[in-house]
Amino acid sequence: MFLQNSYENRSLIQNILRSTIWVEIIKKECYIASKFQEFFKLYLKVYSMSSNKYLSQMENWSKEDLIRELQKREEENIALKNQLQMMKNSENDNNTIPSSVKELNSFAILPKVCSELSKEEVARYSRQLILPELGPSGQKKLVAASVLIVGCGGLGCPSAIYLAAAGVGCLGLIDYDTVEKSNLHRQILHTEKRIGISKASSVGMSVKALNSNVDIIPFDVSLTSETALQIIPKFDLVLDCTDNVATRYLLNDACVIANKPLVSGSALRYEGQLTIYHLGGGPCFRCIHPKPPPPETVTNCSDGGVLGVVPGVIGCLQALEAIKVITGMGSTLSERLLLFDGLQGMFRTVKLRSRKNTCEVCGDEPSITQLIDYEQFCGAKATDKDKGLRVLQKHQRISVMEYKEIVDRKTTHILLDVRLPVELEICSLPNAVNIPLKDIKKLENITTIREMLSSLQTQKIYCLCRRGNDSQLAVSALQEELQGDYDIRDIVGGLTEWSHKIDSTIPIY
Repeated sequence: MFLQNSYENRSLIQNILRSTIWVEIIKKECYIASKFQEFFKLYLKVYSMSSNKYLSQMENWSKEDLIRELQKREEENIALKNQLQMMKNSENDNNTIPSSVKELNSFAILPKVCSELSKEEVARYSRQLILPELGPSGQKKLVAASVLIVGCGGLGCPSAIYLAAAGVGCLGLIDYDTVEKSNLHRQILHTEKRIGISKASSVGMSVKALNSNVDIIPFDVSLTSETALQIIPKFDLVLDCTDNVATRYLLNDACVIANKPLVSGSALRYEGQLTIYHLGGGPCFRCIHPKPPPPETVTNCSDGGVLGVVPGVIGCLQALEAIKVITGMGSTLSERLLLFDGLQGMFRTVKLRSRKNTCEVCGDEPSITQLIDYEQFCGAKATDKDKGLRVLQKHQRISVMEYKEIVDRKTTHILLDVRLPVELEICSLPNAVNIPLKDIKKLENITTIREMLSSLQTQKIYCLCRRGNDSQLAVSALQEELQGDYDIRDIVGGLTEWSHKIDSTIPIY
């Protein structure tokens, strides 16, 4: 025990007292807003610790005790300050974002007729107002325009924020998904504090914070064949910022029927594409792609990955194309496809075919005059999340629990991990042999597998991937190539299911 009256001891006690001074500030804040009354009671408990009785106890503490108490008090202060700030942020968010639309019959877009720009609008948009191609007349068109953004993710976020910044009068936002941590590297309008809330509402909050003059209509509904024609006709143009084939066909057909231009963007890995459909007599999506591709050939960001900045680039360009369509300036990407290669840093444009006279939707005699079941038409769900393939029969698959029993019994087998090598750097199971799915039919790999089976004196092969999709394709490929009396199965749910039910230390990605 060091001397109670030493300068060092008194100094530490004073630091502890100083660490509670901020409570006085919180006290004033709490009296200003009655909402913080309960919150204030919590701080009074902390504040009461600085009573004379408590101080007299501290006089007898050792130096180490005082240091620990000081560190504890500082951590409590930081945590409570953060909690107060979160409450303030939540209060501000709730005051700036309108309620989501749930009943489609109840929403309406109030027409904006901008005869003259206000002084505030001139100041806000001054840097683009002096562009001869835009000018005040173009700005008035933007203020009067309404744009529907379908998909509030990697493409929708940059599109929304730049359209709002440019002064588009009304933005409709459709996304039935909620914010997840894996979204944040590319969906830049969402935040860590908004994980779990509606993406449409989250984007609306960010947009409203940038430009409070923009009307925001977040839709708390799924875009389906039943809802699309209740929403799309009320907007001037539509941005397709989705990542699945079924929704692309749905949006295309709905925009043709409603006679609205469709600005369509996509991004995957390091590449992006952009064009405009059904504008000024140009082709629609079905003119270029009359039939959907087989579901197993389609890759999305969840399966194939994407560098976050790539959808950012394409989303910004979607906003640019929308601005050009609204104002009539420049030339648009109608009948042209813009291709972006992020790895090479290259843009190129290719010419698309003209409108197809025999197109089923926009042709001279269309056979599709109302919306259909697009999930059935495409053979895939209208979601950009991982799709569950059904390639194998039930007896050709085993659960993660069953495979765990095989490992525990030490049954001789080959565990074939068919992911890319880079994915094994994230996580893997012990004793797995890595042969990527794309290479599994190569002669040298088939030879290697045969040699391993012979060496281990086993007929059993279990295929593993990230989610249980590629592993099914691997089983089918091996059955075709090996053509023997082998027991080849895949593990349902892959490493994701293994993490959920067997080993939670395996990261989910």
